[in-house]
Amino acid sequence: MSGRIYLVDENQGLISMAEQAYDSEDLLQFLLANYPDLLASDQIGNEPRRWLLISREVAVPDREVDSFRRWSLDHLFLDQDGIPTLVEVKRSSDMRIRREVVGQMLDYAANAVAYWKLDEIRARFEAQCEDIDPGDVLEEALGITSASVFWQMVETNLRAGKIRLVFVADEIPKELRRIVEFLNEQMNPTEVLAIAIRQYVGQGLQTLVPTLYGHTAKAQGAKSKGDGQRWSEDTFFPELTTRQSQTEANIARKILEWAHSRGLRIWWGEGKRSGSFIPILDIDEQSHYPVAIWTNGGIEIQFQHMQNRPPFDNLELRREFLDRLNRIHGISLPDDSLGRRPSFPIKVLTKDDHLDLFIAALDWFIEMTHRSTTGFDS
Repeated sequence: MSGRIYLVDENQGLISMAEQAYDSEDLLQFLLANYPDLLASDQIGNEPRRWLLISREVAVPDREVDSFRRWSLDHLFLDQDGIPTLVEVKRSSDMRIRREVVGQMLDYAANAVAYWKLDEIRARFEAQCEDIDPGDVLEEALGITSASVFWQMVETNLRAGKIRLVFVADEIPKELRRIVEFLNEQMNPTEVLAIAIRQYVGQGLQTLVPTLYGHTAKAQGAKSKGDGQRWSEDTFFPELTTRQSQTEANIARKILEWAHSRGLRIWWGEGKRSGSFIPILDIDEQSHYPVAIWTNGGIEIQFQHMQNRPPFDNLELRREFLDRLNRIHGISLPDDSLGRRPSFPIKVLTKDDHLDLFIAALDWFIEMTHRSTTGFDS
């Protein structure tokens, strides 16, 4: 490293600052933790990113049950859109930064999406707030006014693989730049970036200069094509009627009316080709949802989400919910789907009393959730 930059001080004097390597990788990690804006905050996204550090040295498991904390991620940040940002730091002198770090990061990403639990992420964040209200920290750091909505965004992004992978070093080798650009152009909705943070010192001063890699026009174009619309009641039902029939649309509307009658919040999806809505039960800033209804005519059971929330983190309760659904003629969800998102056609509910049985199963879900969180007993 031999580069220089020059600063003009208040007396019009010229200060020469020489590029200098970091004494240790830990120093670079420390700087990121204390100055998150070094993550090229003004160069990512349609508006500058605001960063919230969740933790350093975040464990990443490699399986769901009795998981072994196999890896340790250097930093986990969230931005104002609830996008989990995984950061791995290496010095350019570390030969692993050429290729090995890429495989390492992809391991982290694949397993984090599958096995990280939102409750654990949130608990890590709240533990570091100490005597400060976590809601105040969210508002100050990210401008978030509704903690429950924000954490639901985090959960939705994580399960959809809408995450950001960031490689940080004092210098990004050409080999890593090419890999990052290729991955960022091919992976959607995951974003892959690299940031070189060069250090210049002179006359007792330190200047840090971040440079972003991977944010190519081709990558941005590919990701913008995948952006969907925000669906609504006015757009969802005409689309469902067109793709299925008025009968299926009537069933979906009755489910929506049921959700409103129970005081549930409705989240409308952002799919480009297919619309969806999810009835959400919010209790004590935690969100619970059993199903999603789609314009392609499917009803998706959210076992994958349930397994991260009490009381349905209990396998037997999920199995009981599965059994109640399978009692409806035409629904036959396999037992091995209790950690996934199985679906069945909405037209099954157009026959006999099938819709009533389905609504009864959803009411049971709500009752069990209330009992576990508030002691409510109907």
